[in-house]
Amino acid sequence: RAASAGGGGAAAAGGPGWRLPGRVLELVFSYLELRELRSCALVCKLWHRVLHGDENSEVWRSLAARCLAEEALRTDILCNVPTYKGKVRAFHHAFSTNDCSRNVYIKKNGFTLHRNPIAQSTDGARTKIGFSEGRHAWEVWWEGPLGTVAVIGIATKRAAMQCQGYVALLGSDDQSWGWNLVDNNLLHNGEVNGSFPQCNNAPKYQIGERIRVILDMEDKTLAFERGYEFLGVAFRGLPKVCLYPAVSAVYGNTEVTLVYLGKPLDG
Repeated sequence: RAASAGGGGAAAAGGPGWRLPGRVLELVFSYLELRELRSCALVCKLWHRVLHGDENSEVWRSLAARCLAEEALRTDILCNVPTYKGKVRAFHHAFSTNDCSRNVYIKKNGFTLHRNPIAQSTDGARTKIGFSEGRHAWEVWWEGPLGTVAVIGIATKRAAMQCQGYVALLGSDDQSWGWNLVDNNLLHNGEVNGSFPQCNNAPKYQIGERIRVILDMEDKTLAFERGYEFLGVAFRGLPKVCLYPAVSAVYGNTEVTLVYLGKPLDG
C-alpha cells in the first residue's frame, strides 16, 4: 500500500516493486481498493499495464467480488457489461442512495430503485457520478408498471427529485431533460418538446425493455436506443455543466434499474 499512499517513487526509481513479475503484482493489487489502484496506476508504465491490460484480471475479479452484491453478479443485470473492470465501474456509477427521493430506496443489488407506494407523489433518483465531458452510455429499464408518468433522462444537481402529485418531474424545469415512456413526449423546462422517436406510430415502451441512453458532452446531445435500433437525438444544445443520469416514477412498488456501460460504441 506504500505506493498508493505516495511511496511509489521508490518502485519507479528501481525499488523492489519495480522488479516484481506482472503476475505477482497482480496478486498484490488484488487486495487493494479502487482508490488505491488509481494511485498505483500512476506509479510507472509496468504497473499501469498490469492494472489496465486485462479488464478480467484477478485484480478486477477480486474487487468486483468485494464491492458488488452477489445478486448483481449472478443475474443478468450486468449482462451487457462484459468485463469485471466494467462491472466495478458500473457499480460506482449506479443510483446514489443519498441523492434520491425519500420515497424510494436502492435495492441490495446496488442498481435497482424501488418506489414505495406513496400517494400523490412523484419520486426520482440521480446517479452517484455526473458528467461534464466525454461520451457516456447507460441502460435503463422498468421492472414494474409505468403508471401515468415514467421518465428517463438527465438532470443537474439542482433538479428536484421529489414533488407532490403525479407529474413528469424529470423535465419539469430548466435543470432536467426527460423522455416520458408512457406517451413518448420529450420534456424540458416544464414544456413538451415534441414526440420521440419521430416516426409514425412509434411503438410504446414494453416492461423489461432496455433503453440505452447516450450522452455526448462534446456535441452537447442526448440520444436514445431501443435494442439495437438508434432512435435518434432527443435533445441538443445541452449546457456545459455536470449532468447526471436520472429517472422519475409515480407507480407504487415499481422498480427501475440503471447500469452504466461506459463509452458508447459507434455504429
